[in-house]
Amino acid sequence: MYFLNIINSIGDSYLTWKNVYNIIGKILVIMMAYKSLYWLIGVFFTRKFKPAKNKHKYAILIAARNEKNVIGNLLDSINKQDYPKELITTFVVADNCTDNTAEIARKHGAICYERFDNEHKTKGFALQYLLEKIGEDYGRMSFEGYFIFDADNLLNGNYISKMNDAFDSGEKIITSYRNTKNFDENWIASTYAIHWIRSIRCNHRARSVLRLATNIQGTGFLFASEIVKDGWKYTSLTEDRALTADAVAQGYQITYNDEAMFYDEQPTSLKIALRQRLRWSKGHLLAFCESGPYLFLNIFFGKLFIKTKWRENTKKNNKSFKDIILSIIESIRHRFASYDTLLQLTPFSVFNLAKWIIVILIMGSCYYYNNGINNIDLLSGGTYLAKGLRNLFSIKISVEPGINALFIGMITAIWLRLFYRMGMYIQNMWVAVYVFIIERKNIKKMTFKKKVLYTITWPIFDIIGRYTTYAALFMKVTWKPIPHDSKVTIDDIDTNVKEKVH
Repeated sequence: MYFLNIINSIGDSYLTWKNVYNIIGKILVIMMAYKSLYWLIGVFFTRKFKPAKNKHKYAILIAARNEKNVIGNLLDSINKQDYPKELITTFVVADNCTDNTAEIARKHGAICYERFDNEHKTKGFALQYLLEKIGEDYGRMSFEGYFIFDADNLLNGNYISKMNDAFDSGEKIITSYRNTKNFDENWIASTYAIHWIRSIRCNHRARSVLRLATNIQGTGFLFASEIVKDGWKYTSLTEDRALTADAVAQGYQITYNDEAMFYDEQPTSLKIALRQRLRWSKGHLLAFCESGPYLFLNIFFGKLFIKTKWRENTKKNNKSFKDIILSIIESIRHRFASYDTLLQLTPFSVFNLAKWIIVILIMGSCYYYNNGINNIDLLSGGTYLAKGLRNLFSIKISVEPGINALFIGMITAIWLRLFYRMGMYIQNMWVAVYVFIIERKNIKKMTFKKKVLYTITWPIFDIIGRYTTYAALFMKVTWKPIPHDSKVTIDDIDTNVKEKVH
C-alpha cells in the first residue's frame, strides 16, 4: 500500500514536472540557437590571412609511442616544406617505446629524446617532458612558436608557410584543416573523417570569422611560445580541451586557417575506436568539471578568476575614448567565447538522459498508473520520419489505469525515445551529404558506392559518442596508445589530388 501511495504521489506531480521539462528544453534550444549562424557562416565564409611579411622561427613537437610505421612519413613531409629549413626544428619524444621509433626519428633529421615512465602515460606528460628538455638544451623562448603533431600526421607542402601567415598577423593560437589520409579504408575511418570536416564547417570557420575562440583538437595546431614560457601543465586524458579552456579564459582568440591542411590517420577497428572515444568522453567530463565553473564565472566576471597568466599586464593608466570602446567590445567577445566554450564542454547528453529517465520514464509511468493511457500515438514526434509515417497511418494505444498502464507506459516511453533517435539518425545522414558536396575538392577520390555507404553509417559516430559518455561516468579510463600502420605518404596524397584534377 505504501508503495502504491508513492506511485500515486509521483503521478500527481507529473504534469507540473512535464511543464518544467518542456521549459528546460525550450531554454536549451534558445541557448544553442546561435550555432545555426555558425552553420550559415561556415557554408560561405572563412577567415583569410595576408601573406606574411616575416618568417618566424618554429619548433615542431611530436609525442610518439611505438610509431615506427608512420613517423618517417611525417618527418619526410616536414622536410619537404617550402618554408626555410633553418627556421624549423623538429623535436620528437619517443615515449616508452619498445621499437626503433627514436632511431627512425633521428635518421630523418629530428632531435629525439627518449622517455621511460610507466606511471605517467598520457600524451600531455610526454609533451611536458619534451618541453622541459627543450628548455634545458635550447631555451623555450628561443622559438617564437610551437607546432604539435601526432606521429601519424602528414603535412601539405605549404602547411607551415600558411600557418606562418596567420601567426604573422598577430594570432597566438591557430588550428588548421584536418583532413584524413585513410578516409576510404572502411566505414569506421569515414565517420571520423566526416566528423572533422563537420567541425570545420560548423565551428572553426565561423568562429575564425567572428574572432571568437574555436577549439583545439589534439593535433595540427600552432601556439606562441609565451604560452609555455613556464612549461606545459596539461597532462589529463584530453590535454587539448584543458589548453582550450585556459586560452579562452585568458581572452585568447583561437583562430582557424582553412588554407593550412594536414592529414590524419583514423582508426579502422571498432574496438580501437571505442577505446579512443571512451577516453575522449572521460576527458570531456573531466574538462567540464575542472573548467566548467571557471568558464561560468568568466562569463559574468571576465578575467577576474584567471588561474594562469601567460601575458604581462598591459593596462594603460590613461585610456582614450577609443580605448574604452575597444575594451568593451573585447570584454563582450571574451565573455561570449567563454559561454561558447562552456556549452561545448557541457555534457548535455547526460543531462538530457537524466531528465528523460526521471520525468518521462518514471514520473510519466506513474501518471499512467493513476490516469491510464488515452490514445497515445506510437508515431508521435517532430522528426521527418515521424511526420512522414503519420501521413501514411496511425498507431494509437489506450490502457485503463492500473499496473498494466504503468508498465506499458514505460515500454511506450522507451519506444518513443528509440523512434525519435531513428528519425534523428536519418536526418543526420544529410550532414554527410553536405560534406561530400561542399568539400568535394578536399576529399580523397572514392567511388559513389562508398560515398553512399559512408553516408548511411556516418551517424553511428555520434551514437558512439553519446554512449561512451554514459559509460565514462562510471568507468575508470586510462590512456592507451592508438596503433597506426598506414603506409600512405604525402606523395601518395599529392598523386590522388592530381588524378582528381585531371
